[in-house]
Order: sequence, then C-alpha cells, then structure tokens
Amino acid sequence: MSDAPQTPPPAPTPSGLTDEAASGLAYITIIPAIIFLIVPPYNQKPIIKFHAFQCLGLAVVWIALAFVRLILWHIPLIGWLILPFAWLCYLLIAILWLLAMINAFQGKRFNIPLIAGFAAQAAGL
Repeated sequence: MSDAPQTPPPAPTPSGLTDEAASGLAYITIIPAIIFLIVPPYNQKPIIKFHAFQCLGLAVVWIALAFVRLILWHIPLIGWLILPFAWLCYLLIAILWLLAMINAFQGKRFNIPLIAGFAAQAAGL
C-alpha cells in the first residue's frame, strides 16, 4: 500500500452532460439544438451554443435546398438537369453534419464554411 494521498473522483456536473456530449447531441436533430439554446446551464456555455447554432445553420441550408429543388423540378429540362446536383449537395451536407457531430463528441470544433462564422458570432466565441 502506498502512502500517497488519494484524490477524490471529480464531482459530477449538475447538468448531467459533459460539454462534449451536449455538443455532439446538438447535431442529432434540430430539437436538441433548440433545447440546448433555451435550457440552462447549456445555453450559458459558448461551445455548446456554437454547435447548436451550427446545427441549425445546416438545417436551414438543407431546407432551402429542398425548396429550390422543388421549384426547379417544375421547370422542364433545366430542373431535370439540376436534380443530380441537388442530390450531390444533400450528400455533402450529410457528410459535413456527420463530421461536425463526430468532432463535437471528441471535444473539437469543426468549422463548416459559411455557417461557422455565423455560429461563432451567435455563440459569442
């Protein structure tokens, strides 16, 4: 047996989730992202707010692309030629979403072009 003093284990946070877990969960759907922006203590932590705003930004881009695709689909020939490009954009958004979620769970910040600047400003980073 050693005579070294035993350090007590770290006390659990009152919120129940680590910053990394809350940041990663913010990307699951827009519902947790909105909850983390409303409910304390999550709404007081800039890194969680950054990930929540970045998730909402991706959702806005996804919805805007869906509306554009829906409108262009009704234009003969032009809409039909643009449709494969829209599916490629959906794939790119899904990959960015997954990369952001994985990095958030690891405690890292993955900056999505054009969205990360808005998210950082809104989160106060």
